[in-house]
Amino acid sequence: MNAPASRAARIPVGAVTSLIADAMAKAGLPAQDAAKVAELMVEADLVGADAHGVFRLPQYIQRLKLGSTNPRPTITVERSAPATALVHGDNGMGHLVVSRAAETAIELARECGVAWVGCVMSGHAGAAGVYAALPLKADMIGLYSAVANANHMPLAGGAEPLLGTNPLAIAIPAGEEPPVVLDIATSIVSYGTIKNHRLQNKPLKSDWMVDPKTGESITDPHKTMEALLLPMAGYKGAGLALTLGLLAGTLNGALFGRDCVDFNAEPDRVTNTGQFVVALDPSRFQPLAHFKAEVDRHSRSLRASKALPGESVRLPGDQRAQRRADRLAHGLPLAPELLVQLDKLAAELGIAPLAQR
Repeated sequence: MNAPASRAARIPVGAVTSLIADAMAKAGLPAQDAAKVAELMVEADLVGADAHGVFRLPQYIQRLKLGSTNPRPTITVERSAPATALVHGDNGMGHLVVSRAAETAIELARECGVAWVGCVMSGHAGAAGVYAALPLKADMIGLYSAVANANHMPLAGGAEPLLGTNPLAIAIPAGEEPPVVLDIATSIVSYGTIKNHRLQNKPLKSDWMVDPKTGESITDPHKTMEALLLPMAGYKGAGLALTLGLLAGTLNGALFGRDCVDFNAEPDRVTNTGQFVVALDPSRFQPLAHFKAEVDRHSRSLRASKALPGESVRLPGDQRAQRRADRLAHGLPLAPELLVQLDKLAAELGIAPLAQR
């Protein structure tokens, strides 16, 4: 029988940020890079992507220790046309590679109105929405996708894990309302969610995973290693994962399909992860203030629409904004099981644990 879900403790954002930065520095990252990775990882926790923030720290440190991630990469940008570029990550932390891609996309979009920037030899970068939202700071629309770092999902009608949970995130700026930020895995849930349930011994929902031999539902979180994660909306999710994988992986010269390296099962192997970031300047279509005001107007109108009994109408980005404000004020909710892992990691690295920060 699965144990009941444990109650998460609230940990100050600054404490978690400094723990990540210190751990990354101990693993060989320059201080500036360590701080950047910490900022982006904590942003995932702030907006509610709890399986993609500090939860991933032990795994990232393991890969740095094993040499399968380069702690001091030379990240280069090749501008291939006025509105396109390819970022070579030199096997560095994905957070550094993709943030460079977002910076490049914004810079090119200022010139051209739109830019598409791909990544090769990158790594796991965490929550997709974090990177789609980076162009928002420049009043631009952002899109992001990636080849996930392990194949857990079948093709439509298939019984082999040949697709990643390849995410898609789209961020649209607003004025007074929260920006519209869609962040979805192409599976029903992300594999990080499965890992989080396994850590906390929480049962899975019956429509998340199936046994590839029998097709029966898997709800025991400790029986998921050989199970298939189901695509969202059946063949539609599988098709979206396939096409996004080709655009984020194959187009950039990164790995896709059978070539993908499972960074969970093979922590000592280089993953050559691919991603892309698109930045679009809405002021090339209409005055920026008018566009943002219209996004506000539609957001308010849609949010005020009639809801189902017992439900409330939610827009992509609403809960994200609410969580961010709450967690900045009251701390990040971290499960006791995760706190044990983080304390163990701090002891191994010889850095102060969260309780002393």
